[in-house]
Amino acid sequence: MQSTLQDKKALYFMCAKGLELFNEKGYTSTTLKDICDNLSISKKAFEHYFTSKEDFFIRIAQNLILRNTFDLLIEPLSYQQSPFPLLLDKIGMELEKAVNTPNDQGFLLGNFINEFKTGHPRINKCLKDILKIWEVNLTALLRKGQLDNYVTYSVDCEAVARYVISSFIGIRMQMVSGDARRLADQYMDQLRYYFYGISKNFTA
Repeated sequence: MQSTLQDKKALYFMCAKGLELFNEKGYTSTTLKDICDNLSISKKAFEHYFTSKEDFFIRIAQNLILRNTFDLLIEPLSYQQSPFPLLLDKIGMELEKAVNTPNDQGFLLGNFINEFKTGHPRINKCLKDILKIWEVNLTALLRKGQLDNYVTYSVDCEAVARYVISSFIGIRMQMVSGDARRLADQYMDQLRYYFYGISKNFTA
């Protein structure tokens, strides 16, 4: 039991350090030697846990990147409530966190999806699966809003979910090299007006 717990702690530490390295250098530019040096372990010790660099990244994606994305998920509530204030609060908190992060490097999932547009089919699928979880969650929240009479019935909830996700990823990318405070405030204002346009009784 103690050995299993130590293995779990070691794996978490390795994945956390590996994520920092991949996010800083990019997957392609990061070598197995870079990883081992960063973790202060031998190649043999690395291979005790992972079969390859790709396997290491997939483990990171399935744990830390997925967990990072879960921060943006909202479970549809059992009672009636407009989804729009919930979404604005959740997205606003994520943007605020980014504004207050020194050397912000953007949204992890978006960064890596952009890097893996071609090649590495296993990694690509893993990242797209995480994106799909977010999209399905957001679509379900909006459809529940339709049933509760908060979201206009003519709205395509899946299309709205995709728009919100893609616009969020886009603004996070811009915030890295632009005026993060101004960009975040502008984005939230526009998102609020967009939600007003597809809502039955939401006040922007």
